[in-house]
Amino acid sequence: MVAYALSIMAAVGAVALTALVFRRVKTAGEDRDPNGPSAAHAGAMLSAMFLLVFAIAIIVPWTTADAARLNTHTESQATVDAYWAASGLPGSAPEEVRRSLRDYVAFVVREEWPVMAEGKMHPVGAERIDDLRGRVNALQTGDDEEEDAKATVLEHMSAISTARAQRTADAAASPPEGLLFLTILTGVLVIVFPFLAGARPRGLAILPLVATAALLGFGTYLSWDISRAFAGPLAVGPEAFQGALDEFTRIAGGM
Repeated sequence: MVAYALSIMAAVGAVALTALVFRRVKTAGEDRDPNGPSAAHAGAMLSAMFLLVFAIAIIVPWTTADAARLNTHTESQATVDAYWAASGLPGSAPEEVRRSLRDYVAFVVREEWPVMAEGKMHPVGAERIDDLRGRVNALQTGDDEEEDAKATVLEHMSAISTARAQRTADAAASPPEGLLFLTILTGVLVIVFPFLAGARPRGLAILPLVATAALLGFGTYLSWDISRAFAGPLAVGPEAFQGALDEFTRIAGGM
């Protein structure tokens, strides 16, 4: 934060120094016109700065949401693969493992997803995966086929844990600190700049400025509303896990 303040002070100081130097140049004239080169240049730069900040505020959450959506498909597919592989486990382990996988996926859809909208994860979810992984690891196998099935299930469980860790990071992800403030600041400056430059619009001339202010306000609100991957207009839904539950039913019906 100190570095930001110092950079702003340095920029303001550079402008003040430049203005002082050029005031001593006799050929230089005053620029008081709202349509003059100073106002035109500053207005263009403010608009460009707002567009740059606003683009970052939109692109970062959009990219995060896309990555989070792909990751949910990776995690749900790993549960389906583990469900398939569990058929080769010894004794009653196939039914137990499959029931645990169904319970885990149902838990994610019904209980964990609403919590993720707040940027958090339900602690029970990780405990369920760790418990199932430990039970599979403790199974005693009788032949090579059962050992291979056990190793395959553990491999898919590892993939589930990895994807879950990424989902945890996606839920907590947010745009860079200060980006929303900078978006609001530059948007306000764009709106009030004509008045600061000396313009005094009246009547119908003020309508474009009002429309611009409304659009900037909506854009700023949108950048805040999509800041979380699992909340807002871009929210990633549990469709991938619901599809996994349907796939479990199909697999169980075909066995």
